[in-house]
Amino acid sequence: MLPAIAQALVMAFAMLWAILWALILGFGLSAVVQAVVSKSAIIRLLPDDSPRSVGMALGLGAASSSCSYAAVALARSLFRKGANFTAAMAFELASTNLVIELGIILAVLMGWRFAVAEFLGAPLMVGILVLLFRAFLRPAQIEAARRQADRGVAGSMEGHAAMDMSVAAQGTFWKRLASPAGLTAVSHYFVMDWAAVWRDIGGGLLIAGALAAWVPQSFWRAFFLVSHPRLAPLWGPLVGPWVAVLSFVCSIGNVPLAAVLWQGGSSFGGVIAFIYADLIIIPILNIYRKYYGARMSRFLFLTLYASMAAAAWLIELLFQALHLVPTVRNVHLVQDHITWNYTSVLNLIFLTLAAWLIVRFFRSGGGPMLRMMGGPPPAPTAPSGHVRG
Repeated sequence: MLPAIAQALVMAFAMLWAILWALILGFGLSAVVQAVVSKSAIIRLLPDDSPRSVGMALGLGAASSSCSYAAVALARSLFRKGANFTAAMAFELASTNLVIELGIILAVLMGWRFAVAEFLGAPLMVGILVLLFRAFLRPAQIEAARRQADRGVAGSMEGHAAMDMSVAAQGTFWKRLASPAGLTAVSHYFVMDWAAVWRDIGGGLLIAGALAAWVPQSFWRAFFLVSHPRLAPLWGPLVGPWVAVLSFVCSIGNVPLAAVLWQGGSSFGGVIAFIYADLIIIPILNIYRKYYGARMSRFLFLTLYASMAAAAWLIELLFQALHLVPTVRNVHLVQDHITWNYTSVLNLIFLTLAAWLIVRFFRSGGGPMLRMMGGPPPAPTAPSGHVRG
């Protein structure tokens, strides 16, 4: 037993070492964007489910945090404050499927084709969801969901979703970013986004390491119908989300597990569907029930699942037609030992940057904010932009 556990831990650490610099870079870029985009401005830009509002939701969601729980809480907050429900859901999907850090991790761990497929498929998934909402979602359902949302039932990351530390001062982007308040806002978003997802990342790495070490390739090949090449591309997008639902891993923590599934024999579309499904795992379905009621929770599960599977299947067809589906299942999962290569150099550089941001976070009074992240929204404080430098 102990050698098997040790092997799983070694593989999990190897995956972490391979993607560490990319994680820090992605969260850093996300923090920079969040520091100059206020949440109050987001609400004004999402008044309906028009193509303009949905497109704006995609762009704003891409600039948001990649934490699935924070995305769900923020979507509910936007909905309560007046944003259109469909636009809020589009924002939620973009917050976990179009974020910078996800694309970087996919490119580093699995290759650029997966990153491109993710970013092409996410808007397609949202478009399918909007069509399903227009066809089946009734105004009475939305009003019932709004009444439930207004009851103030708190969920995970409620406090994190309510925080707005963006810099609202006048000036160019670079001037705001380089100001003491701007740098402090970046450090706060960076640390709190990490605090929001470290369990998901750690859990995803541990599960991926265990599956890579313990589950034989023959199981995955049978599960994903590798011996049936005509059926496998259709089967993969259907079962990929169910693997995510049962694994409980969300945010970008599911990328290492996606790499294991790809190496094990999943179809290209099955991997993409698995990555999309971080917003229908069982804990988040329970949060939907608390936020919007049982009926809307079931509706969201069915429509989100259908959108994820359909978008992943269409992306598979597109990439097959363009001959872009990788023919070699080569992912950067494990190396026997840490070597002095470009990955090690980049890790040291970005760990230094992360250390500086963490020090600035605590020196500027960020400690108490961490304690508020998982609880109810904090009471209003100073106006946006008044962050201690």
